Amino acid sequence: MSATDETSTSFDEACATRSLGDGTFTAVLRTEWSIGGHPHGGFLMALMARAALSFLHERGEPPSEPLAISAEFLHPPAVGPVLLRMDVRKVGRRASVVGVLLEQRGRSCVEARVTTGRLPMRRPEWTDVPAMAAEPPPGAVPVTGETSEGLFNLAKGCEVRLDPASVGYLHGRIGDPPRMRLWVRPRHGLADPYFALLASDVNPPVVYNLGRVGWAPTVQLTALLRTRPAPGWLRVIVQSQSVHEAWFDSDALVVDSQGRLVCQARQLALAPAPGA
Repeated sequence: MSATDETSTSFDEACATRSLGDGTFTAVLRTEWSIGGHPHGGFLMALMARAALSFLHERGEPPSEPLAISAEFLHPPAVGPVLLRMDVRKVGRRASVVGVLLEQRGRSCVEARVTTGRLPMRRPEWTDVPAMAAEPPPGAVPVTGETSEGLFNLAKGCEVRLDPASVGYLHGRIGDPPRMRLWVRPRHGLADPYFALLASDVNPPVVYNLGRVGWAPTVQLTALLRTRPAPGWLRVIVQSQSVHEAWFDSDALVVDSQGRLVCQARQLALAPAPGA
C-alpha cells in the first residue's frame, strides 16, 4: 500500500487545537503529518503559529495572521497528544508576540515565538525571486513512500514534486551543489499561510546532493510570512550557503502561482555523516 492509499486527516483538521481555558491548548500529532516516526518540523511550526493566533482571538484581540515564527527544536516529539503553553510577550497595534512551548509527557520539545499582525495583500513594490515554472513539468519526481529519513507520510496530505535536474542524489550522482527546486500543494483545500510554513521545510535535506544521506534534524528554524498564497502550486527554491563539519544551513523561498514570495525560511540543521 502506498503512502497515498489511506484516508488522511486534512491539514486544517490536523492543525486543530483545543483550549483548556487557562492559556494552554491540546493537540494531537498525527502520523500522516510525519516523516518516519518524527512529526514534521514545518508542520509543528504551523501548529504552534495557529495555536498562538487562537489564543489571541480567545483573549479578544483583533483578527491577525502569522508574520514570523522562530523555533528551537529541543527534543523530537512522538506522534500523539501534546500540550501547548502560551505566554503573551507583547500586544501592539501593528504586531503582537506570543511565546509557545510544545510539551509532551512533561518534556519540553519545541520552544517558539510567534509574531502576528496583518499580512500585506497588494503586489510588492520590489521583489527578487529566481525564475521557476509555475507548475511541475511531466518529468517532475513525486515524493512518496520510503525516503532516506523514513516513510514520507506527508504524501497522504500534500503533493510534492521534485525538479529532477536538482536532485542528483536520486540519479546516483554525488557532489552536485546543495540546492533543490520543488513544487508542493495540499491534497485537500487550498494553501494558506500556515501551509506555506510547512512548504518551507518540506524538501529533502539539500546535503543529500553531497552524498550525506539520512536523518538531518533541525536545531533552529526561523520563517517569515510575506503574503497569503494564491491558489495553485507553491514553488520552493532551497539552497545551503555552507556545509561545515556536522552543521549546515538551509534557506528556502516559497513562491506562489502568481510569482509572489509568500514565505522565506532559514534553518540550522545537523547533516548526516558522509556515506551514512
